[in-house]
Amino acid sequence: MKTSIVWFKTDLRLQDNETLVKAIAQSDEIIPVYCLDESQFELNDFGFKKTGSFRAQFLLESLLDLDRNLSALGSGLLVVKGNPEVEIPKIVKQYKATKVYAKREVSFEEKRTEALVQAELFKIKCELETFSTSTLYHAEDLPFSIKDIPDIFTNFRKKTEKESLIRNAFEKPSQIHSPKLEEIILPSLEDLGLKITPIDTRAAIQFKGGENEAIARLNHYFFESKSISEYKETRNGMVGADYSSKFSAWLALGCISPRFIYQELQKYEQQFGANESTYWLVFELLWRDYFRFMMKKYNVKLFQQAGIQDKEIPSSQQNTNQLQNWMDGKTGVDFVDANMIELKLTGFMSNRGRQNVASYFCNDLKLDWRFGAAYFEQQLIDYDVCSNWGNWAYLAGVGNDPRGNRYFNIEKQATDYDKNKTFRNLWLKS
Repeated sequence: MKTSIVWFKTDLRLQDNETLVKAIAQSDEIIPVYCLDESQFELNDFGFKKTGSFRAQFLLESLLDLDRNLSALGSGLLVVKGNPEVEIPKIVKQYKATKVYAKREVSFEEKRTEALVQAELFKIKCELETFSTSTLYHAEDLPFSIKDIPDIFTNFRKKTEKESLIRNAFEKPSQIHSPKLEEIILPSLEDLGLKITPIDTRAAIQFKGGENEAIARLNHYFFESKSISEYKETRNGMVGADYSSKFSAWLALGCISPRFIYQELQKYEQQFGANESTYWLVFELLWRDYFRFMMKKYNVKLFQQAGIQDKEIPSSQQNTNQLQNWMDGKTGVDFVDANMIELKLTGFMSNRGRQNVASYFCNDLKLDWRFGAAYFEQQLIDYDVCSNWGNWAYLAGVGNDPRGNRYFNIEKQATDYDKNKTFRNLWLKS
C-alpha cells in the first residue's frame, strides 16, 4: 500500500493542482497536510509581523474551505502547527508514507524551509517531489533559461507571448482515498499572537478566503457583471469592488490558479468577445509571472537595499517618526494618507495607490524601501512575496525598471485619479 503526503502551502485549491493530481495518480492513499509555520507569525528583520491579522484570517478561512472541499471527495485536511521540518516528517512516520508531494518554491526563506524538510525526509528514506504550480506560463516552456530571462519586462513579454504556450489547467479530482483523518482544528488569531481586526465597512471588497469564494468572485467579475470587458478603462479606479478583478488575494494563497483564470477568460471571450480589456488581465498575470521568475533568477538580491542593480541609493537616516506617520496616514499629503488608512483598516489598497505611496516613501521621504516592503508584507491581505518585493524594488529604482527612479507627482496623480476627491473623502473622514 503506497501512502503519500500532499503538503499544501500557497496552493490551497483542488482545481488545477498538479501536485494533488500527481499524488493521487501515484498513490493508494494520500494525506493532505497544511503546516502553520510558526516562523510566519514572528517579526521580520524590520520589526513588523510577517503575517498580520487580515491575511491570517483569510488563510484560516481558506484552510476551512479546503478541508470542506477535500472532505466532499472522501478526504480532509490535517492541520499542524510548528516548524515544517519537524512536523512533516512526524506525519510521514505516523502514516508510513514514502513520498511527500509539494509545490516548488522560488524565494529565499521558502526555499530554505523546503531544503530543511527535504534533508529531514532523506534521513527517514522519504522522497520529496515538487511541482511548479504558481504561474501562467510554466518555467520549462519559456523561450529562455531562468538565468537568461531579460531584465526588462517588455522584452520578456513579447518573446514569451510569441514563442510559448500556456498549458491546460488540471481537472479537479473526482475522489480521493485517505485514511480517516482527525477533524480539522484551527488555532484562533489570538493563538497566532494576533488581534481580531474586522475589515472596515468602507473596504472596496470584503475578502473571504477559500477556493469557493475565489470562483464565485471570478464568476461575478466575468459572467455576471461582465466587468472584465471594461477592465483596461477602470483598472486605475480606487473606490468599489469592480474597478479591478480583486483576484490577487486568492492568487496569493493559491485558492485559484492563473491558468484556471485564463481558461475561464477564454470561455468568456468565446461567449462575449475578446477586447483590449480581456487581454489586459492576461498582461497583468504575465507581470505576476515575471516577478516570480525574477525571484528565481536573482533570489536574495531582491531583498537587499541595492537590489538586482547593485545600486547604492542614498536614503536618509531611518526616521522612525516619518515611518510611523506614513503607516498611520499622517504625512499631511491627503492622497498618500487616504491610501495608507485604507491599507491599515482593510489590508487592501488599489494598484494606483500602492505605486503612489511607495514612490512617496522612496523619493519624498527617502526612507529605506525595504521597510515599506516589510510593512506591506505584514498588512496586505494579498501579500505575495515575489510581486511585493519585486514591485517595491522596481519603484525604488533598484529592480526591473529600465528608466530607473520612477517618481510620481502625487498632486497630479490625485487630480488624475481622484478628481472629485471621492476616494480621499471616503477615507479621511474620521
